[in-house]
Amino acid sequence: MKNQKQAGREGDAATRVRYREGASEAIAGLPYRIVRKIQENGPISFSDFMEMALYDPESGYYAGQDGQVGREGDFFTSVTAGPLFGQLLASHIAQWWQQAGSPDSWRVVELGAHNGYLAGDILSEIRQSHPEAFRGLHYVILEPLERLAAAQRNHLQEFSDQLVITSEPESLDPLPGYLIANEVLDALPFHLVESNGDVWHEIGVSLSDDEGFEWSDLGPAPKITGTLPQRASGYRTEVRPDFAGFLRPLVRTIQPGRMLWVDYGFERDDYYAEPRTTGTLRTFRNHKAGEEPLDQPGSQDITAHVDFTAVMEAIQSIGGKTLRFENQARFLTESARPWLLGLEGKTDPETMKLLRNFQTLTHPGQMGSRFHMLECEW
Repeated sequence: MKNQKQAGREGDAATRVRYREGASEAIAGLPYRIVRKIQENGPISFSDFMEMALYDPESGYYAGQDGQVGREGDFFTSVTAGPLFGQLLASHIAQWWQQAGSPDSWRVVELGAHNGYLAGDILSEIRQSHPEAFRGLHYVILEPLERLAAAQRNHLQEFSDQLVITSEPESLDPLPGYLIANEVLDALPFHLVESNGDVWHEIGVSLSDDEGFEWSDLGPAPKITGTLPQRASGYRTEVRPDFAGFLRPLVRTIQPGRMLWVDYGFERDDYYAEPRTTGTLRTFRNHKAGEEPLDQPGSQDITAHVDFTAVMEAIQSIGGKTLRFENQARFLTESARPWLLGLEGKTDPETMKLLRNFQTLTHPGQMGSRFHMLECEW
């Protein structure tokens, strides 16, 4: 199923690093380990390639890079825009705590905490504005990568009495709680599929003649494309078939509880719209988007939008209920209403700085419409 689109994504073979068997020690890292995996087992799914490229504990993008987030990094998030995002989420979480009966012992669980900045903003706001809730709070960060866990411990030293960092949600006894995940779902590994007009085929990764990486047709993929509409030949897209399996171990950590998923994506009809023929797969490096995910694995972020319909179906399938699904502007404006009303007449520099932060988070041409908030409960 090799075509012009495939050839373009493979890049210029003359400029790519070769990863031949017996390569020098200098390049015998992550790319070489992927090569050996393919040599030993044959072509691999893009999901497996992405898992290694992003999460390899030694050299994956998230394990081996510093300064990825922010104006000087590879991408910009609501957290790096300023502290207001975390402060508004903290108020929303504290409101849930009150509605849940103000439990004496409760937890906030965070996925994708990166360097711990969002955790710091949430903890600071709850401590300052909701001291009763803060006294019984256990803040849990689920983090499988030790480099990031170390950065989180360092940044959150003042909250060490409230903080737990673990890679195993199964180790947590159930507690009333609220789970927050900012830009996590888009980074979950996904499968690539392409239609031949009648059947969806999975597109995997194999070795090219020069020992680089190239796309490979892995054959029909009915198990991972069961819910996809049929599309014209050459239509390529992404699919994450097991959101339920991802969510299930998280649910038992917050009983009863809620989850808030913040990410960019679409509902299914929009995600798989007929004009969207090349899907949403993107790479990011130095704030520049690219479309060559096979290039230098471990050196760039790999992402795709979220099929929020699939997430909501998974929530329902394991006993949950979707409470709201709306863009970030609407969610944060509602959460910020008491704060905004209290600002009348204030023009001090700190207030004006926070207002600019709010405008960045909610601007319809920026983060306000691009990001969505999916809140659910069990």
